[in-house]
Amino acid sequence: METTDLLKKVRKIEIKTRGLSRNIFAGEYHSAFKGRGMAFSEVREYQFGDDIRNIDWNVTARYSHPYIKVFEEERELTVMLLIDVSGSRDFGSFEKLKKNVITELSAVLSFSAIQNNDKIGVIFFSDKIEKFIPPKKGKSHILRIIRELIDFHPESNGTDITEAVRYMTNAIKKRCTAFIISDFMDDNKDLEMALSIANNKHDMVALNIYDKRETELPSIGMIKLKDAEKGNYVWVDSSSRKTRKLYADWWIKHMSRLDVMFKKSGVDYVSINTNEDYVKSLMTLFKKRALK
Repeated sequence: METTDLLKKVRKIEIKTRGLSRNIFAGEYHSAFKGRGMAFSEVREYQFGDDIRNIDWNVTARYSHPYIKVFEEERELTVMLLIDVSGSRDFGSFEKLKKNVITELSAVLSFSAIQNNDKIGVIFFSDKIEKFIPPKKGKSHILRIIRELIDFHPESNGTDITEAVRYMTNAIKKRCTAFIISDFMDDNKDLEMALSIANNKHDMVALNIYDKRETELPSIGMIKLKDAEKGNYVWVDSSSRKTRKLYADWWIKHMSRLDVMFKKSGVDYVSINTNEDYVKSLMTLFKKRALK
């Protein structure tokens, strides 16, 4: 992509997603993703109704009047985005490809993070770790991430989410909030265990991106389908009711498997359709977490 075209796309994404972060998600994000705990802030005079367990006895003895310790949330977080850049992200049947939605979601979360003074880092993965951007703060760092989101070209088309989760678990030493943004077209049986282990150390959240056309086959006769990750083609008779039912049944089982996997591993998740506004889905997720 030409530099001028890339900069225009970066600016367009920045304007849209920064506005969403500032006007819609800022408060919800803060409530949904808690800090590391409570840190001592100051000492003040005791007031009626204060918890007596917070009385600072040393200061109280010095001034012969009760004083209490005041604590504030230790807010700063490290946020990691695990972004699927495999071949299947190039699919889309309406206005947006899955990779377009992934880019916008990642940018929204990045701006939400820096507006809350959090660090943000990224792991791009296919069936291997394609690129690791260490967590940092600042607008220039966010713009670098957006440029990579728009113009990143993976070396491989395959998918191995398990490898990405294990890499993040080992690479990030302190507890972080990690968003896995993927279509989860990966049947690796070790993924549930990897998510469970990661979620014990970190706060894992999954954003499952899918396209409506993936949920069912249209009846349009013989169609040539390509596996975006393996590159092979297959002819399918979509006019066959049996074929369409087999496909629809597969999709239901696929979504059910993901639901069971996320619940067993304790990972919060939301499924986002490329044809729908992702704002509502994210807000629902944030509000659900804020109630925990």
